[in-house]
Amino acid sequence: MRIPLSNPDITQAEIDAVTAVLRTSRLSLGPELEAFEAELAAYHSLEHAVAVSSGTAGLHLALLVLGVGEGDQVILPSFSFVAVANVALQVRATPVFVEIDPLTLNLDPVAVEQAITPRTRAILAVDTFGVPAQMDALQAIAQRHGLALLEDACEAVGARFGDPPTACRAGSFGDLAVLGFYPNKQLTTGEGGAVLCRDAALAKRLRSLRNQGRNAEANPSAAAVQGSPESSAWLDHVEWGYNYRLSEMACALGRVQLRRLESMLALREAAARRYDALLAPIPGLERPPLALPRRSISWFVYVVRLPQHVDRDRVQSILTARGIATGRYFPPIHLQPAWQGHASAAVRLPLTEAIACRMIALPFFNRITADQQQEVAEALGEAILSSR
Repeated sequence: MRIPLSNPDITQAEIDAVTAVLRTSRLSLGPELEAFEAELAAYHSLEHAVAVSSGTAGLHLALLVLGVGEGDQVILPSFSFVAVANVALQVRATPVFVEIDPLTLNLDPVAVEQAITPRTRAILAVDTFGVPAQMDALQAIAQRHGLALLEDACEAVGARFGDPPTACRAGSFGDLAVLGFYPNKQLTTGEGGAVLCRDAALAKRLRSLRNQGRNAEANPSAAAVQGSPESSAWLDHVEWGYNYRLSEMACALGRVQLRRLESMLALREAAARRYDALLAPIPGLERPPLALPRRSISWFVYVVRLPQHVDRDRVQSILTARGIATGRYFPPIHLQPAWQGHASAAVRLPLTEAIACRMIALPFFNRITADQQQEVAEALGEAILSSR
């Protein structure tokens, strides 16, 4: 595509940092991991960050350490990336899909409370498209009903929720929170994620689980790699675990990205504001709000709602023919082919369904140019006119 949907922002500083790691003997579980975790924790004003191989891996481990398991129910949105429901199944829990707020596109707290049953164990709140969920209301509901609250902040690094000057960063509200660093995210490590937490015991268990259930203090020394008797502790496993480690190269990349994060977020906000002005003249097109009460947005994607009765598939086809990538963010999970026949899919979410079928993501990344955005806006307007 001439204008891609996303494009990672990698500078010479990231390349140099990764290259420096490749000149060392530690490519996993080394100093870059420790530094990246410490810097992520400090950025979020939390005690612990545990880096993992993906945001999905982080969600999986978070549910495990929160004690969610077979027979439990997890309340979550259907308007989200499918990983949130997949991880519930992976711990043998049942996803319970509920409605979203039509403005923020996040969990509706009223719908959440109405869905609670004696089997409910956790609320999984997603900060959709970089907009923080209504975390104070969800915290109150979780506390009132004795539930765990897991915050999926994979799309929202750098966002804030609350009243200034006491607003806190997304990722600092749940019992645990998860970040994602896929290449289309605001901060990327290529593949990767992290779990944020306050509790040292939970952090220790997360580190064990991500590393095949080894004792969290066990590290691969040079002697262990060479197979000497000192390697015995490295081969002791205290529980069943997973290979969810994040490499030293990825962590080095992430550290540079984290140092650049505020400037990258400013570029994305500027791009969102340009789109807002360029798209304003298109009749019936609904643009995402540039500001919301008690929230600062971390712009992950730029998603618009097409006018009523416009053929979205035709719009996308026209834009594709012109070399402009688009995306359907998000098809409701309960309507996905893989979920048909599952008990969780037997739900009607009219608001979610009505919103999702009109959504289309436009090209959006740090270095998108004003000329590219102008071309996208003009092409979108023409495509809408021919698709009514």
